[in-house]
Amino acid sequence: MDSLPSTEARFYRSQEGGKVACELCPHGCVIPPGKYGICRVRQNLDGKLVSRNYGAVTSLALDPVEKKPLFHVHPGGMLLSVGSFGCNFRCEFCQNWQISQARPYCEVFEPEEIVLCASQRRQADRRVVGIAYTYNEPTVGLEFVLDSARLANEQGLLNVMVTNGFISPKALEEVLPLVGAFNIDVKAWDEDFYRDLAGGRLEPVKKTVERAVRYGAWVEVTCLVIPGQNDRDEDMEGLSGWLGSLSPAIPLHLSRYFPAYKSREQVTPTETLERLREVALRNLHYVYIGNAWKTGYADTRCPKCGELLLERGGMELEASYLDGKACPKCRRPLEIVGEVWAR
Repeated sequence: MDSLPSTEARFYRSQEGGKVACELCPHGCVIPPGKYGICRVRQNLDGKLVSRNYGAVTSLALDPVEKKPLFHVHPGGMLLSVGSFGCNFRCEFCQNWQISQARPYCEVFEPEEIVLCASQRRQADRRVVGIAYTYNEPTVGLEFVLDSARLANEQGLLNVMVTNGFISPKALEEVLPLVGAFNIDVKAWDEDFYRDLAGGRLEPVKKTVERAVRYGAWVEVTCLVIPGQNDRDEDMEGLSGWLGSLSPAIPLHLSRYFPAYKSREQVTPTETLERLREVALRNLHYVYIGNAWKTGYADTRCPKCGELLLERGGMELEASYLDGKACPKCRRPLEIVGEVWAR
């Protein structure tokens, strides 16, 4: 641990007795000297809050944009995906617990190195459109995200944030001008679920989604469907109805659960995902099923006439039938950001 960075954090204030109050996320941790916040990343060193994961990279990979998942952002494009360690949630079902709840081996990079890597990848392959801050929760290392995102914007690279949405309004306002697209994980339509299974709260996540949509960022939402926990029709009606009130064009990704970390519920039946998709489609134009491959689960169809527009297999685009950015049959424009990189 001593070899990790000790970069002074932002979004905090000093208190009496050498304590610091972190203002990065809604937990609002008050941290005594030598201790960490809930995220296990931000530490009070002699009355100064430091980030111990600034530039500490656990994962660096070139991914299809669909893997985030983002289905309406440069379909068929690629993103340089960067992950660190730490999270401000404690989800019992975490799919990436090895980096969110632990401190694995890291290599330390400067923001300039990450942006240079993305730029070089783009020179080699025009489908590389930007950088995704993902794998663990990027909010807990926000200083590095902000510094990298500023440089990336200067190079014409898109910044993407894959996040649980549990961020303070103050911090979010600094993120919004720099990040063009978000996938925000709304884990359930139930405060008890958030408290008992995730160690967080739903209401601040909702406010993040609402603010990002109002700002004009592109937002897609993921919900991991866990049998017996968040798979009721009335909950999906609530979630999709709320999203639809913001914009019916917000894509919703219903993700299939597999046992992970401390959670041992059964794998989500595909019938459950199909049922919930039908509920959500009452309020939204685009509802996808992930972590379960079946023809049509990840395809984009025209909300007006039902024509197949984008065909996906696994986690990447297989074919585009768009005429420009419109349905070839009824001419309805598809809500989409950027180019389509069809094979």
